[in-house]
Amino acid sequence: MKVIKWIDNYLEEVLLVIMLLFMMVIMGIQVTARYVFSYSLTWSEEITRYLFIWSGFLSISYCIKRGVSIKIEQIVEFLPKRMFSLVRLITYTVEIIFFAYLIPYAWHYIMSAVASHQLSPACGIPMYIIQSSTIISFTLAVIRLVQKWIDRLLEVIGKKDVKEGE
Repeated sequence: MKVIKWIDNYLEEVLLVIMLLFMMVIMGIQVTARYVFSYSLTWSEEITRYLFIWSGFLSISYCIKRGVSIKIEQIVEFLPKRMFSLVRLITYTVEIIFFAYLIPYAWHYIMSAVASHQLSPACGIPMYIIQSSTIISFTLAVIRLVQKWIDRLLEVIGKKDVKEGE
């Protein structure tokens, strides 16, 4: 149970930090190789680009979990606490529907990459590995939204008090 709680709390952060560190190290090696040894690595920019794509998609669920998405709150913050939570519940429902709608399309996108046997130019990585960031991200987003939806529902019915940003 501790492992599941840890994954729930830190999965996105750990993966994003690891990807950022790898990007930093790879680009540091590339800069050093290019300017110190006059040798350019053919694979470094490609790997960094793919790590950046993965981190961009993974940040969707991180932002949902932390409640740091773009919001217009001028009107809803004047509402009573329960009504505010009800509005949040509605927006979470719309977001769940949106990301759930995207999952089958992401799946077809990945399956077409599997069928094409396409490889990345410099590293020869199967492109479905890179493109699987979409389905993983959308699935994590749905999971995080369902968690937030349940919290807001409990607040609307008076069983829990949710702090903003949770």
